[in-house]
Amino acid sequence: MMSAADVIDVASTLLAAGVSFWLDGGWGVDALLGEETRRHDDLDIVIRLDDSESVIEHLVAVGFNVETDSRPTQFVLADANDRRIDFHPVVFQTDGSARQIGAGPNGADAFFPTSGFSGLGQITGKEFPCLSPRLLVLFHTGYPPQPKDRHNVRLLCARFGINLPSGYEAFAH
Repeated sequence: MMSAADVIDVASTLLAAGVSFWLDGGWGVDALLGEETRRHDDLDIVIRLDDSESVIEHLVAVGFNVETDSRPTQFVLADANDRRIDFHPVVFQTDGSARQIGAGPNGADAFFPTSGFSGLGQITGKEFPCLSPRLLVLFHTGYPPQPKDRHNVRLLCARFGINLPSGYEAFAH
C-alpha cells in the first residue's frame, strides 16, 4: 500500500538524487485531481531509462529492493512494508517525445507524445510533475477496464473535459 506520505518520501528521494520523474497511474490521477480518491496498491513513476541505476541505488539506500527487473521495459522496487514502486523507464527523442521500449501492444514500444509530460499535480499541497490527463486517459484504453480504471478515467474526463473513451461510456455515472 502506498500512502500520500509514502509518495512524498519517494519523490523527495528522487528529487534529492537529481532524477527527473513524472507520476503515472493512480497516484498520477489523484495528483492531477489534487486529492486522494482511492487507496493505492503501488506508485507508478515514469523516469528516463538512463536514470534507472541511480534510482535503484538511491531507493535501495532507504530500504527498497529490486523485486522485478524487466529493463528496459520496467522494474519494480518494494520494501518490507509492502510499499511498491513500478518504474516505467522511457527514452526521450530530440522532439521531446519518448518511448517505453517493449511496453506497447505485441511488444512494440509505447509512445509518449511531448505534450504527455505537461501534467502538474498536487499531493497534500506539494506539487509534482505528472503525465498529462489526456495521456493518462489514453493509457487506460486498449484492455478491459477494472473498477479502478473506470474510476480513474471517469474522474479525469469529468475534471478536464475529456470525452470518455470507447468502452467507458456505460460507466459515466
